[in-house]
Amino acid sequence: MNNRALTIAVIVSVALNLFAVAAATTVWVTRDQVDSRVAEQRRPGRRVPMMAIAESFDPVVRDRVRQTMRDSALAARPDFEAAREARRSAVEMAGAENFDPAAVTALLDRSRAAELRGRARLEHDMVILLGTLDPDDRAALAPALTRSGGSGGRGGRGDRGPRGEGPPRP
Repeated sequence: MNNRALTIAVIVSVALNLFAVAAATTVWVTRDQVDSRVAEQRRPGRRVPMMAIAESFDPVVRDRVRQTMRDSALAARPDFEAAREARRSAVEMAGAENFDPAAVTALLDRSRAAELRGRARLEHDMVILLGTLDPDDRAALAPALTRSGGSGGRGGRGDRGPRGEGPPRP
C-alpha cells in the first residue's frame, strides 16, 4: 500500500469516527428528552383525542360518534366565536387611549358567558351520546367530560381563535 492510499484510508477512518462520535453524542444528549416524552405519553390521565378513542369502536358506532361530535361542535361554534370576538374587543379596548373599565368588564363577562354556553352545549350533547353507547364504549369516551376549555371546532384552542390571533394564554 502506498502513502497516498494510506492517507486516504486514514482520512476516511477519521471521518467515520467523527460521524460515529457525533451520532453517539446526539443520542446521549436527547435521551432524557425522549425518556420524558415517553413517560408523559404513558402517564395516567393523559389527554387522548376523542376521535382517537373512537377509532377502537365498531365502524358503525365510530361513524355515529364522529358525526354526533362534529354536529355538536358545529352547533356550539357560534358561541365560541362570539366569546373570541368579545375577548378580542375587550383586549382592544383595554389597550385603547380611552380606557373604560366597565366596558372591558362587560365584554369579558359576555365572552365568558358565550364560552360557557358553548361548553354546556358540547357537554350536554356528549352526555346524550354517552347514553346511546354500550358500557365499554361509554367508559372509553367518558373522560371527554373532564376536558377544560371549549374547542368550538378549533382543535381545543378555546378563545384564542386561529393560530396567532388573540392574547397568549398564561
